[in-house]
Amino acid sequence: QVQLVESGGGLVQPGGSLRLSCAASGIIFRMYAMNWYRQAPGKQRELVAAITIGDNTTYADSVKGRFTISRDNAKNSVYLQMNSLKPEDTAVYYCNAHWYFRDYWGQGTQVTVSS
Repeated sequence: QVQLVESGGGLVQPGGSLRLSCAASGIIFRMYAMNWYRQAPGKQRELVAAITIGDNTTYADSVKGRFTISRDNAKNSVYLQMNSLKPEDTAVYYCNAHWYFRDYWGQGTQVTVSS
């Protein structure tokens, strides 16, 4: 059974930081590209950051320079370090594991940026 479990969300003031974690089980983690998506109320889910099996990373323009994605294959985990958070970063953040035609999703973790 495949499981992706996110943690680390919460309420933070503008300018603050959070670190999201996603622990995977039931997959050969090192074979999967790992992604972080987010979905704000009334908006479509969007790709925030991605990391390949070779540790190449890409970011949405809106988070470049503020967010950093990383992975630890020994711990079957992927992380999203979020700095200089803005109210528009408020969303549910989802972890995604992708390999060819296979996609697995976590349950999501809420991030709220508000004073």
